[in-house]
Amino acid sequence: MIYKVLAVLFFVVLPSAAKAELSYSPMEGDDGLRIVIVAGSFALTDDLSDFEKVVGSFAPKVIGFDSEGGNIFKAMDLGRLIRRHGLATIQIRQLDCASACSLAFMGGRSRYAEPGSIGVHKSSFSPTTPINKDDAVSAVQDVTADIIGYMVEMGVNPALLQLAFKTEANDIRYLSGQEMADYGVTLSEGGTDTAGFSSPSSQPKPTLPPPAASTTPRFVEPGRTSIPVARSGRVRHPKGSALMKAEPKAKAHSLRRFTNGVAVQITGEEDRWYRVSAAGLTGYMHHTWIRVDQFDATPGQLRLIQIKSFDNIHEAVGYATARDLPLSVYLATNGWYAVTIATPFDIKKALYFTKGLKREGAIPSDSFVTLGNTYVMKVCCGPGSSQGGTSSASGYSR
Repeated sequence: MIYKVLAVLFFVVLPSAAKAELSYSPMEGDDGLRIVIVAGSFALTDDLSDFEKVVGSFAPKVIGFDSEGGNIFKAMDLGRLIRRHGLATIQIRQLDCASACSLAFMGGRSRYAEPGSIGVHKSSFSPTTPINKDDAVSAVQDVTADIIGYMVEMGVNPALLQLAFKTEANDIRYLSGQEMADYGVTLSEGGTDTAGFSSPSSQPKPTLPPPAASTTPRFVEPGRTSIPVARSGRVRHPKGSALMKAEPKAKAHSLRRFTNGVAVQITGEEDRWYRVSAAGLTGYMHHTWIRVDQFDATPGQLRLIQIKSFDNIHEAVGYATARDLPLSVYLATNGWYAVTIATPFDIKKALYFTKGLKREGAIPSDSFVTLGNTYVMKVCCGPGSSQGGTSSASGYSR
């Protein structure tokens, strides 16, 4: 099928991809093979329902591109639509697919690209409203987390970002055929979504340099007086319920089992056990079983991926800021500092991303998924930390 598609695309003449809006051009080969070419720049305001209308009426098998990039979130949205419809993607050098377009290309159920036809580089950041440096750092970390999650979802090795980050936003690095195969950018028919997780064989794993002093995020070193006091919370256990104990130890007599979501009042603590009251009973529940209202815990049942822990904040922050991955640092109830992937996920995605990132060596092999009930407060990095808030996604392009 690839050769049939190439024969059709070779004679395609399209308007310049610099146009400000996406267009969808259906075409059909002599053998009946139907292709849609996505052309133009990705913008946050693009209405992708137009793409779905073309797919619904024309029923293509393959999507090609003629785009210099644009908004990365809209490109990922299109990639997910391509995946949902089970379409293949293909790219030839006579047409352009660079920057954010490479993310849309990754949505193909099967993917073929000629060497030098897919271009990557650093994302550029153009906020729609004034933003300070610390907020910009936080926002970039958020976007990087979204891109990593998308790549894992599409079966592309996130280590590709390390290659992209070496090329400035005003330049383009076109990938060789071997690089695209090694990183899982190309994927043959019948391949699996996780095929891209094998470590790239064409080059050694890049070492991650320490961050420049000027870009190191601020952090808060909390004293004991600044740590929130646990006063109330709700049962939140990975198995859906937890036992109230008569004494602060695991083998103590069980008073009653409480399901997730039951509210408790916390009246004290002893050796990592809370003294709690609920439903007319008073007993003990472990720190890991209660989502404390006064802590910086994740909402609902969202999980974090913990990759490292340190007994002091300086090592924890140094580790977090020396990695390309978007990371956060939390003070835990045991006095240690936990380093996590900045973005929380539902349990299914958290386990999937953890497995994939371990397989390609992006995180330590002993990393694990946690509800984060013991995380008292975020002290560095990522959204909601001391370095500031986030910004509108509309300002990001590649």
